[in-house]
Amino acid sequence: MDFYYPNLQNDMWRIMGIVFYGNKEYFLSETKKAFDKERICAFLTEKGIALSDTAVEIVRRKGNASDQYLEVIKPLDIEKALQFLSSCRAIVTTGQKATDTLLELLPVVAPKVGEYAEFDYLARRLRLYRMPSSSRAYPKPLEEKAAVYGQMFKELGLL
Repeated sequence: MDFYYPNLQNDMWRIMGIVFYGNKEYFLSETKKAFDKERICAFLTEKGIALSDTAVEIVRRKGNASDQYLEVIKPLDIEKALQFLSSCRAIVTTGQKATDTLLELLPVVAPKVGEYAEFDYLARRLRLYRMPSSSRAYPKPLEEKAAVYGQMFKELGLL
């Protein structure tokens, strides 16, 4: 995949469309059969949002997309990433595996879904937000997920 959340069955870009533009189809291509990568990249750059996996090497233990069956072999070098992202104020996870992986790397307690925990790292105060999964397998309506994300972006001053 050449960008994050490209699958039409995942609602991340619909959530972002609702939160920032009031339109769940904002990031769809003209054909409505794919997400518009260029529009997404321009949006992320404008807002100062970076995306990353929490692991750089994994083994998928079953032949499906569930994070439940991922084994993290090599986690993200979070210290290096945060040194590169010097203005980063918050880290956001959208799944349990990503949250668990970061909890092993950072001095922070797990926040509840939709909330954050503050912690100090590399001489700065950061927040770890635990957001609802954008997967349609996560049993929460799109509009409810968007409301939770919207609250986070308001707290961070992006809305």
